[in-house]
Order: sequence, then structure tokens, then C-alpha cells
Amino acid sequence: MNHDQEHNDRVEDEYNASQIEVLEGLEAVRIRPGMYIGSTSEDGLHHLVWEIVDNSIDESMAGHAEKIDVIVHEDNSVTVIDDGRGIPIDIQEKTGRPAVETVLTVLHAGGKFGGGGYKVSGGLHGVGSAVVNALSAYLEVFVHKDGKIYHQRYEKGIPVKDLEVIGETDRRGTTITFKADPEIFTETTNYNYEVLLKRIQELAFLNRGLYISLTDERGESIEKVEFRYEGGIESYVSYLNEESTLLYEEPIYLLGVEDDIEVEVALQHTTGFEGHLQSYANNIHTIEGGTHESGFRSGLTRTLNDYARNAKIIKDDAENLTGDDVREGVTVVLSIKHTNPQFEGQTKTKLGNSEVRGIVDRLFSSSFETYLLENPKIGKQIVEKGILAQQARHAARRAREVTRHKSGLEISNLPGKLADCSSKNPQRNELFIVEGDSAGGSAKQGRSREFQAILPIRGKILNVEKASLHRILANEEIRSLFTALGTGFGADFDIEEVNYHKLIIMTDADVDGHHIRTLLLTLFYRYMRPMIEAGYVYVAQPPLYQVRQGKRVEYLHSDAELESLLSELSATPKPVIQRYKGLGEMDAQQLWETTMDPEHRNLIQVTITDAEAADQVVSMLMGDEVPPRRQFIEENAREVQSIDT
Repeated sequence: MNHDQEHNDRVEDEYNASQIEVLEGLEAVRIRPGMYIGSTSEDGLHHLVWEIVDNSIDESMAGHAEKIDVIVHEDNSVTVIDDGRGIPIDIQEKTGRPAVETVLTVLHAGGKFGGGGYKVSGGLHGVGSAVVNALSAYLEVFVHKDGKIYHQRYEKGIPVKDLEVIGETDRRGTTITFKADPEIFTETTNYNYEVLLKRIQELAFLNRGLYISLTDERGESIEKVEFRYEGGIESYVSYLNEESTLLYEEPIYLLGVEDDIEVEVALQHTTGFEGHLQSYANNIHTIEGGTHESGFRSGLTRTLNDYARNAKIIKDDAENLTGDDVREGVTVVLSIKHTNPQFEGQTKTKLGNSEVRGIVDRLFSSSFETYLLENPKIGKQIVEKGILAQQARHAARRAREVTRHKSGLEISNLPGKLADCSSKNPQRNELFIVEGDSAGGSAKQGRSREFQAILPIRGKILNVEKASLHRILANEEIRSLFTALGTGFGADFDIEEVNYHKLIIMTDADVDGHHIRTLLLTLFYRYMRPMIEAGYVYVAQPPLYQVRQGKRVEYLHSDAELESLLSELSATPKPVIQRYKGLGEMDAQQLWETTMDPEHRNLIQVTITDAEAADQVVSMLMGDEVPPRRQFIEENAREVQSIDT
């Protein structure tokens, strides 16, 4: 390498004030925080952490950081420490202020515009740090750079002093501590440990070799968890398949680059029926999919069909495998890195770059074809699994046709099942799935017949974890549900045909009730996902207690609420406490007042994250692998009632 080349590489590797581009100010962030972080609920609160962590991840992706520590302090303030280059501290030309102050106080001031600071980045595209600062009661930044420690403090986004040197250091990197402003986050400023843990582990999987830790100082003892995966997304696929029986031992890993777009795919087939694809763009979980998923799907289907025909596993006169056939039982993690990702969709988690589809298709197809040719035994296993799925699909279609012609299975002829509502307006209509005939009877009597329909289910519904599509369709409870909804099933599912815009799961608040709820959520996650994505699925919250004192009657949903109320009530007359063991113990009027009346009830809207969590629990508890199930039960024996969400 010549001297000029060395100089150019060194200049490109520097990160200084000239790369901080100023686009606009911060004024609107505190007025309309939802525009920048989605909401000021618990989701928005956690978003603050991700924005700061994402900046450290960007340093790692650029090759300048190897270690990130996240600490939640007793007061729910958060510290993020990295060993990157440190935010620049020299004067930024346009503002006349230190670059670190500009990054933290000016919207769209960051190293992610124009390609100077980062080629690839996640987060809010350069607005993250400033938004976090604006929405924090206070934020402190410590930059370890060139042997010195620089420090500045901000309150509600405003610097309370100039950047100053407070000491010497032999390390480098950035440390940021912030506390979410309770004036903005009025619902909660308390971080959910499980949410933080899941995302931090996910980031460790997606960034091969990166060390990232989470420390929680809020309990009686300090908890610290450390992650580092040299296997990257291969390790991720192995982790997702821990409770599954595998078709072959090692995940297939493929990597390719075209036009500065890096594509990583890891996949592994299980003997199960359900496929699982998780996709990411610049570490952002693209829950709604996008062009990278489309490219992968088309590449997988075409490559397997071409391979199967060339290898004579599929005969010349036989039909091709469909996308659903080849994706059955396969777990996939797809991760791309793009210099300018375009996100769209309802939650901005759908990748829209049109060029990505062809690039992912080409890179994956080429590498996967080579793998199949070099591993013919595994190739044959994969194709044969697709052929079995094709045969099951044909059997399921025949079962659907039989169902349509058997009038005895039409919903109008299911006595004691669906009690429909009179309204024909799906946007207003509600369908309650109620556990048991007793609760079903109370619900039918107590409901508003105009817009509330009741569908009782008996006992535990079929566990879809181990069931083929053909067997699922043969289950009367599940078939009744889909007939009532009017949506069709599986590949035929059409949300535009749905008869109810609220599907409400109403089960007992006991272990059996939670088990049924978990099985239902898994069914919806796997076969009715558009219902969840549209926000149509809810869980009812029936009360646990009724407390009477004289003429006063209160319904309570938790032990904590009961304790609080009893501390307020006088000793006489003595309060009468009734604990509801199930919905069947309430009469029709009580069930209406507490659980079904839109004016007073408490519904929880189910998100994809909730349903995914339920699905993972079912996979663990109902899958073929015994050790993980035993460990889960031992660890959660006393908390088994909360396994559903």
C-alpha cells in the first residue's frame, strides 16, 4: 500500500466535527414526542435505550467498538458505555459549538448523513441522541478521547454547562447516562427487564463477536448478564431451534455482498410444521417484512425446485413445490446491511428498497445452490420435507371442500356454539371466545346482543405445535372459530372478509385459563397473523375479587389492588371478599359490568410480540425436547399463571 493510500484510509477512518451535518433544531420533540419515538408508553420509554445503544452498535458495525455495557440504575436512569472512538469534541463548523453538544441538541445532527461518519447505521437515522436528550429529565455525556475525559450535562435537552475536561484516561469511548422525564412519560418510567434482555441478546446475535452486557441494579441484588456470539446469526438459529427436533445438525450459513449491500442468511429445518422467518435491516427487526424477505422467499422456492428437478427427486411431470411447501418447518434469520435503508409500513418496520429484492434473491440463490450441490444428503432431506408438506396441503384442501359441503358443519347449524350479534357492521362487532359452557351461558345472557357475539369453546383446544394442517382443519373448535370469523384459513385467509373487528379471548384467571389463552394466541400467531397485525385481537381482564362493604361494591384485578383497597376501608361493617375462581361464578349482570361493558371493561390489545412470546412458550412446553421443558417448569413453577404474555 503506498503512502497516499495510507493517508486516504486514515482520513476516512477519522470521526470528527466536519462529519456532523446540521439539518434542523429540536423544538418540536418535547411537544410531539410520539412523532419521534412512536409513543410515550412503555414502548417509547424503551425506545430511548435503543437509540443510545444503536449509536454504540453503529460504532461496532464500523469496526471501532468491541464492547457495550448497559446499566439500569436503582432510580431507572440508564447508562450506556462503549469503547468506540468517542463522539467528536472539536468545534462543529455550522453551530460554533463542540460536535458532541451539536449531536445531543440538534435534530438530524449526526455522522449518518452524507456517508462521512458511518456507512451503515440503525436507529432513527441520526435523530436518536438528540431526541433522547430532549425527552430526558437529565442526560450526562462522558467522552474518553485522546487521553482526556470530556463531560457535559443537559436538563430537558438544554446544556447546563459547557463541555469541559474533568480528568485523564487511558481508554476511549462514550458513556451516556440519562433519566427519562416523567413529565413526558406519564404512564411509566420503569424499565421492563425482560424487554431489555431480549433486545440486547438479539443485538449480540446480529453482531458477530460483539460483547454486550445488561446490568440491573434495581433488585435486592445486582443482576448482570453478558452476551457474545462468535457464531452470529448461526447461533441465533440454533437458539431459536433449541426445543425442536432437527432435520440436520448444523445451520446453513450464507453470506454475500453486492453494491455495498451485505446479505447474511442462516437457516435450519426442523421436523415440525411451522416455519419461522425473522428478518433485520441494519439490526432493526423488520416485523412487517419487506423486499429482503420477498427476495429470500423467491430465491428459496426457485432454487429448491431447480435442484429437485435436476437431482430427479421431483419427476418431470410433477408440479412444483410452492413457497409454503418449502418454508414448512424451516427457521430462518435474514440480516442485511444497507447504506440507505428505506422503511415503510404502519410501524416503519417494513423494508421498502426495491433493489434489495433482486440482490437478496441472487446472492442467496447462488450460495444456496452451491450448498445443496455440495451436501446432496441434506438437499434430499429438505426437498422430501417440502414434498410431504405439498401432500398435506392437498389433503387439507380436500378437507376444506368436504367441510363446505357438509351442512352439519356450517356455523348456522352449530347449536350451542355461536350466539351471533344482530349488527352487520364488522367495525363495531365483537366476538368473545369464552371458556366453558357455564361462562358461555352467562356471557350470552349478559352481552349486548346488538354487537357482541359469543363462541364458547370446551376444554383445551388442539395444540397446533405438533399438528399438521390437515389435523388442525379437522378440529371442530378451530373450524368453528374460523367459520364464525368468515376469514378463511391459512393461505386462504382474507382479513377483508372478517365479521368482527374485535376478537376477545375471555378465559378464567387460573392455570387452565392461561393455558387455553396461550394455545389460542399461538393459533392466531401461526394462522391468523393479519388479525393481530391489524390490532383486532384482545384479551379480556375479568376481576379476581369482589369486595362488598355495605352498599359499596368494588371489583379488583390483582392482589395489590385488594391490599390497597382493604387498607382504605373502615373495619366496620366487615368487608366481604369474594374471590372468583372462574368466569362461571359470575352471574350475567356481573360479567357484563366487569368484563364486557365497553364503558367499564379493561381489554389488553395483543401485539405480535405478545403472540410470538406465547408461541415460543408453547414450542418449549409442547415440543419434542424434554430438558428445556423440565428446566422451564422448575424455574417457573410458582409463576406458571403468567406464561401467556
